[in-house]
Amino acid sequence: MIALKALTRPTRLMLGFAVTAAVANAIALAASPEMAGLKAGIGEDASRLGVSLQEAGARAGRNAAAEKRKLEMREQAVRAGEARLAGQMKQQQAAAASTPVAPGGEAPQVPYDNLARIYQTMKPNRAGPIFEKLDIEVQKEVAQRMRERATAQIMANMSPDAAVELSMALAGRHVIRRAAGQGGGAGGR
Repeated sequence: MIALKALTRPTRLMLGFAVTAAVANAIALAASPEMAGLKAGIGEDASRLGVSLQEAGARAGRNAAAEKRKLEMREQAVRAGEARLAGQMKQQQAAAASTPVAPGGEAPQVPYDNLARIYQTMKPNRAGPIFEKLDIEVQKEVAQRMRERATAQIMANMSPDAAVELSMALAGRHVIRRAAGQGGGAGGR
């Protein structure tokens, strides 16, 4: 009999749910007239706020979608660039493997190609001072493999004497050597 009484007596949890349901129903009933008033033009300030919040949310959604598209495009460009570089590397490796080195001849020109790629990707104001310290023959070989615009930007950041020396070497003319104290190691060539 006691067990049956315990089962029929409401627990705290059941009472909590009942109170919560009653409060929720009261709020729903109280909100209905307010919502009807908003639709009828009463409470215009509240509806403006709602509209502006919806517009701000929509704007934020459009901006997020645009940023996502930009990131996807950049990712595709990076993937395409990686694939292109991988293809070029395979071609260069195949060409280097098939090009025999003649006795007394030069080794394949791959190191110059790699250096050209490295200097092209560097910022010109950082690459210029480093580039001018290279041996003039290395400068010439690397500059010939670089895009003209990249070479011009690097030369613009070199000292005038070093730029003249590289220009003469690229033109195939007699190279005017810099004095030993200028240009950081250019005199011992």
